[in-house]
Amino acid sequence: MSALRVVSLLPAATEIVFALGAGDRLVGVSHGCDHPVDTAGLPLLTAPRVDPARPSGDISRDVAALLGQALSVFAIDPAALAAARPELVLTQTLCEACAVSPDQLRRALRDALSADVALLSLEATTLEGVWSDILSVGAALGLEDRAEALVAARRERVATVSRAVAGAARPRVACIEWVDPPMIAGNWVPELVAAAGGDPVLAEPGSHSDWLAWDDLLAADPEVIVLMPCGFDIARCRAELPALTGRHGWRDLTAVRAGRVRVADGNALFNRPGPRLAESVEVLAEIL
Repeated sequence: MSALRVVSLLPAATEIVFALGAGDRLVGVSHGCDHPVDTAGLPLLTAPRVDPARPSGDISRDVAALLGQALSVFAIDPAALAAARPELVLTQTLCEACAVSPDQLRRALRDALSADVALLSLEATTLEGVWSDILSVGAALGLEDRAEALVAARRERVATVSRAVAGAARPRVACIEWVDPPMIAGNWVPELVAAAGGDPVLAEPGSHSDWLAWDDLLAADPEVIVLMPCGFDIARCRAELPALTGRHGWRDLTAVRAGRVRVADGNALFNRPGPRLAESVEVLAEIL
C-alpha cells in the first residue's frame, strides 16, 4: 500500500509531518510553511491577500476588512491543489488569520478535486491540545508509534525545564503577540511562561489571544515583557518597536525600567502549535 499523498496548509502541521519522519509524503504546502528547510521546492498552494511587508497597523486594518467581508485572508490556488492530487489535507480551526479555514478548504476541495479527500483540522488552544494534535496527525499517517515517541520526548523537555526552575522567583510576564494595536498572547503561551518559571499576566491558558487595552498593561506593570508578534521574526519585530515604545507610560513600566524587555521570534517559536513549543519553553526559561 502506497503512502498517503499529504497537503499541509498550516505551518505547524508541516512541522509535525516532518518531525514524524514523513516529509516525503507532502505534495503541497501553504506559502507560510518555511520550516524545516526541506519544505523548499514543494508546490505552494496558497497566497496571502494581505501584504505581509506592510506595517503591523496596516496589516491589522487589512485583515479586519477582509474578515468583515467574510473573505479569507488567504487564497487557495485550485489548479495547484488539483495537480497535487492529495489524499489527506491538514489545516486548522483556531484562527482565520493564520491559515486556510476548514470551510474555505471544503469549498476548494469540492471545486478542485473529484475524489473524496480526508480533511484533518488541528484545533489546539493549549499545550496538551498541541500534543493531542500531533497524535492525531500520527494516526492519520499510520505512524502512531512515532507520534507517541515524539510527544513523550517533547513532554520531557518541558518537564526538565519546569524541574530546573522550581523554587525560583517567578516574575510577572506579559507576552505581546501583536504590536499595533497591541494583543496579548493567549492559547498555549501562558502555559509556556508558567513552565519556564514565570507568572503570566493578562491571559489565561487556553484563552484566545485578545486585543490589549493599553491601560490594562500599565496597571498590570509586568516585570518582564516578551514581544513575539505573530508571523514576525526578530528583525521584523525590532522594526515595529516604535508602535509600542512611543505609547504613553511605556518608559514607566517596571520591565522597561529594569531592562527586561525581550524580542523573540514569534513566527518560529511561539505562534505555531507544533513540536518546537518545547524549545520555546527553553527559550523563555533563558529569558527569565
